[in-house]
Amino acid sequence: MTVKDNFSSQADYYARYRPHYPQELYEFLYSQVSSFNTAWDCATGNGQVAVELANRFKLVHASDISQQQLEKAPKRNNIHYFMAPSEKTQLSAGSADLITVAQALHWFDPGKFYREVQRVIHSKGILAYWGYQLLTINTQIDLCVRNFHDVVLGEYWDDERKILLEGYNRINFPLVDKKAARFYYKIEWTLSEMEGYLNSWSAVQKYIKLNNESPLPVLVSKLADMWPGKKTVTFPIFLTLGKVH
Repeated sequence: MTVKDNFSSQADYYARYRPHYPQELYEFLYSQVSSFNTAWDCATGNGQVAVELANRFKLVHASDISQQQLEKAPKRNNIHYFMAPSEKTQLSAGSADLITVAQALHWFDPGKFYREVQRVIHSKGILAYWGYQLLTINTQIDLCVRNFHDVVLGEYWDDERKILLEGYNRINFPLVDKKAARFYYKIEWTLSEMEGYLNSWSAVQKYIKLNNESPLPVLVSKLADMWPGKKTVTFPIFLTLGKVH
């Protein structure tokens, strides 16, 4: 499986506009962890999860295949950022109390990744992975965004996108005491901020690369009259965690 880097080219948009995750998600995560010595945030991107984990863990390893993404990540004394694919790292065996993957598992080779998890995880460690599905605002705007996602960008999405939209249902790691939970992240955005977020989509960047123009101006123009001021944007989040077998 070829390692794909779909986000280096839009690292600025990713760092500025990608949604974060609610504190309730982290509190649920921490309630399942028995030790807070070392965590590994795999495919850390702009480091948003790593920074949160650094508030609780003595050491956080945060890996990504994109140097551009890592350069945008906030620096902390107890965060070790490094470039590496998810399937093969130089992390010490049996060292991680918690391994997290946020909005990235669909890009991995699941079999190879899980073997690396088994190598790196502590005997009582937890693997947690989550993602968010298509945002919602209101019925009228949602129809426009859905059409943009499914029709305008349909052929520009990588096949892995389907794995994410299915809530990772086709990925079945043999976790012990597996738990699933749902959360919602809400944020107030102007239309300009929404446009910034959409620019971080890999399919938008692929469209621009192949057509030498952005598909966004047409959508933004259509939404302009529907979006005075700020709107509440909701991201539905699904999470799965468990002990590694």
